[in-house]
Amino acid sequence: MFKSLKLYIDGTVDLEHISHLLVDFGYKRQDAVSQEGEFARRGGIIDIFPYSFELPIRIELEMDKVVSIKTFNPASGQPLWEHRMAVILPLKKIHPFKTASFTEELPLENFLDINIGDYVVHNQHGIGRFLGLNKIKVGDRLIDHLVIEYDRQEKLYVPAEQMHLIQKYVAFQIRKPKIYRLGTKEWHRDKERAKRGVQKLAWELLSLEAMRMSAAGFKFSADTEWQRQFESTFPYRETPDQLKAALEVKQDMESAKPMDRLLCGDVGYGKTEVAMRAAFKAVMDNKQVAFLVPTTILAEQHYHNFSQRLKDFPVNIQMLSRFKTGAQQKEIIEGVTRGVVDIVIGTHRLLSDDIQFKDLGLVIIDEEQRFGVRAKEKLKSLRLSSDILTLTATPIPRTLYMSLMNAKELSTINTPPQNRLPINTIVVEYDDDLIRQAILRELGRKGQVYFVHNHVQDIDKIRERVTSNLPSGIRSAVAHGQMRPKFLEKVMLDFLRGEIDLLFCTMIIESGIDIPNVNTIIVNNAHTFGLADLHQLRGRVGRFNRAAFAYFLIPKREILDTDAQKRLEAIQKHAYLGAGFKIAMEDLEIRGAGNLLGLEQHGFIASVGFDLYCRLLREAISNFKKAGVYG
Repeated sequence: MFKSLKLYIDGTVDLEHISHLLVDFGYKRQDAVSQEGEFARRGGIIDIFPYSFELPIRIELEMDKVVSIKTFNPASGQPLWEHRMAVILPLKKIHPFKTASFTEELPLENFLDINIGDYVVHNQHGIGRFLGLNKIKVGDRLIDHLVIEYDRQEKLYVPAEQMHLIQKYVAFQIRKPKIYRLGTKEWHRDKERAKRGVQKLAWELLSLEAMRMSAAGFKFSADTEWQRQFESTFPYRETPDQLKAALEVKQDMESAKPMDRLLCGDVGYGKTEVAMRAAFKAVMDNKQVAFLVPTTILAEQHYHNFSQRLKDFPVNIQMLSRFKTGAQQKEIIEGVTRGVVDIVIGTHRLLSDDIQFKDLGLVIIDEEQRFGVRAKEKLKSLRLSSDILTLTATPIPRTLYMSLMNAKELSTINTPPQNRLPINTIVVEYDDDLIRQAILRELGRKGQVYFVHNHVQDIDKIRERVTSNLPSGIRSAVAHGQMRPKFLEKVMLDFLRGEIDLLFCTMIIESGIDIPNVNTIIVNNAHTFGLADLHQLRGRVGRFNRAAFAYFLIPKREILDTDAQKRLEAIQKHAYLGAGFKIAMEDLEIRGAGNLLGLEQHGFIASVGFDLYCRLLREAISNFKKAGVYG
């Protein structure tokens, strides 16, 4: 049994005992917490910054009773989100990750955020429903127990000391999970089946890693003076996570093994800058770079940004997409083959058989999950010969991150850029006056506006309705994927240059479009979008140091279905910076996990729940490595 400190709302604790226990766990007492492994006490409040937490937690007591557990921002002291239960592990227990022996009982997630009625998974008894906390007399003491209801209304009473054996049940599908009967072998059979599936995945991951480690890659040189000059042209101050990610990428490039690193970060957190620095580094060693993006619009924008940043350096950048004529494409492809093109940015067209690089050194992939099966197969073969950097804005749940860190090279950017403000998020019924007011306020401060209407058939009618309510001098345009490529390119470039004030568009802008001057977005019929899409659309604004606004419009007097209501409540509730890592795990984060793990694993996640699945994966990876099978 491992040591841990378990805290939960309404639980009784002794502050002195907690302090001694934390010191015993390897924590240092400070006046205020600022980094992992510290704790601080003031009156009935104790702040703890546990190892592997992204942020510290604050526990408030009243007469030895826990009244609140909150994650807070250490810079401002502002509370961010509340928890019902937290499990804190000793520092010395989890520091030596590379050699640690893991079992499915050692928790990955430090919070057990369950509400009455939620489905939960008990490692030994399976899936049931959480009914709440009850005090039960054990000997001469009253002890808190978590009550779980199983099939046929059987109840399991779990002492609070064993709460690490319980996780909230989360999976890909919306439908209700199967509830188990206590005392049968069915749960153990299902868990063993999942275990075998997880071991297969762990083996595949480690085999890929082993092949990569045994392959001979190109060893890039250390940073040049030009590299330093190029990085100094970045107009913002780098965040600590950005610097760390850039360093990890460079270290990979400078090793003799081919790089295969995944970089995760919320929308607008600066992944592209890390990619740009890697691309520049490759070009400094006379290697070519392919930057693969999912949409033509995004290729256009990356091309524009790269060209701006590299204008003072002798680097030949080209873009290959349907925006180019046949003759232009032919000329670019010839340049790639001859080696005169240093960096080429494009859609899956870059993976066509007619494109032969003279000396490809680095492939950057933006949102790999959005590419088709054939593209992914082509990328698989590239992985063993070129350095690969994959970017994703779909956050990886930290439980999966913790279980994969021994088998896959992962970097995460969790810190928002300096001076970034949370986006004001307003869910409201469609109202002509409100729309007019929102647009005029943005244009009044020399900004620009997106109006998202995801139906090509009547987007022109919506434009007429909105603009008829606005002063005549406002410059508006329409953009959607069914337009002629040249015309769409012209509209997007005009908008990028600030020659259009108000852009009526479809979801075409969802992926990575980054225009700092656009700080108001209005999304029509918001109830028809998925939560991840709403989060991505909101991320199109607020890229600058001024307040941004996201209006999610719903039809007047329309009764929304329960799921739509939940999505809109979630997008409004999670409006703080970095919300992508918190936003509805069932939707955004789990989808991100699905992209990384592949469809075959979904069934195993459904049968045992996501958290236990991640524990089993971590255990399998740890066992293989310990047995000397790999590494």
